[in-house]
Amino acid sequence: MIPLPAADFYDFESLLSATETAKLAQLRSFLAAEVAPHAVGWWNEAQFPAHILPKIAALDLAAPDRRQLSHLFTGLVVAEMTRADTSMATFFLVHHDLFVQALIDFGSEEQKARLLPDALTLRSTGAFALTEPDHGSDVAGGMVTTAQRVSDDGGTHWVLNGAKRWIGNGTFCDRMLLWARDAEGGQVRGFFLDASAPGVVRTKIENKIALRTVQNAHITLSDVRVEEEDRIATVSSFVDINKLLLGSRISVAWQAVGQQLAAFDVARAYAVKRQQFGRPIASFQMVQDQLVRMLGNATSSLAMMVRIAGLQDGSDEGPSMAQVALAKAHTTAAMRETVALGRSILGGNGIVSDYGMAKIFADAEAIYTYEGSHEINTLIAGRAITGVSAIV
Repeated sequence: MIPLPAADFYDFESLLSATETAKLAQLRSFLAAEVAPHAVGWWNEAQFPAHILPKIAALDLAAPDRRQLSHLFTGLVVAEMTRADTSMATFFLVHHDLFVQALIDFGSEEQKARLLPDALTLRSTGAFALTEPDHGSDVAGGMVTTAQRVSDDGGTHWVLNGAKRWIGNGTFCDRMLLWARDAEGGQVRGFFLDASAPGVVRTKIENKIALRTVQNAHITLSDVRVEEEDRIATVSSFVDINKLLLGSRISVAWQAVGQQLAAFDVARAYAVKRQQFGRPIASFQMVQDQLVRMLGNATSSLAMMVRIAGLQDGSDEGPSMAQVALAKAHTTAAMRETVALGRSILGGNGIVSDYGMAKIFADAEAIYTYEGSHEINTLIAGRAITGVSAIV
């Protein structure tokens, strides 16, 4: 049989350097051997495979910008991880793009020396605790978790009270980058909180239909003491948090690319193999139309993200939040259609996880919502193109 063309139909990967191409191939080999064969089982059991973390660390993919690798390579790493398993990619993003990147961007030299070596090598894991039970999209103005500054003979420390929800990695992380509002001045404060500190209660969120391998936590904070040395001294407003969220939002848009590639992989393989009416369903016009629409969505999404990567590499400013919001809104909307088409091609087999597509279909819903819902990202882009805000 003639080899089928790659899902990267326009060969965007040819823009990578030889070093990056080799490293991406190494990642693919690892994912094919260590992740993809087990991903559905982990998802069904809603268990996180902690045993695989040393192997992920050995790939040396943490903070690639520090090794002069391109943002296109960084994005394709996220896409490929998602293609193999959205949950593992989400763990990687929460830990590296939010927790580790915050240490790099905002941590003091002492904090970096103390926390970064273990975090980069996954000897310790991190989480990003921003969302609250009653505040998601409006958490910038609605945050109710408080940090009270206390000074006594022993020096200065802080006392945290409140709750956080939907915190990825939250059940098992060693530290979490936790955000709270200063009880006195109202400024936003960030802390590298020891997740096992007295007063921290972490409860796994059960019964999810998406990202079941990811361990999301509901976290309550009752008079939790945090030392001044664990406060992020350089952050005092939500503007600083947005710097992290912009990068994370880009990565989630790359996840939307990877999710579509995964759906196309499964649907095409199934269509070529599945026999009905005495021939493969890939020979039917309507199935070919669905596959072409899936590939078109994935390719247009990939092209948009290649341009975003170019903006990241091309200047110090990089893409604007509005450009990133449009990318996240567009790629996730395309993704939703793509996974639905893929599920349709598999028919009844598309609603059981055994064939992979049901997992892909369900996980897409989380990508559509987190790191700014589709609606919020649409309104951010809408504000930029009209000059009028529709967000109250």
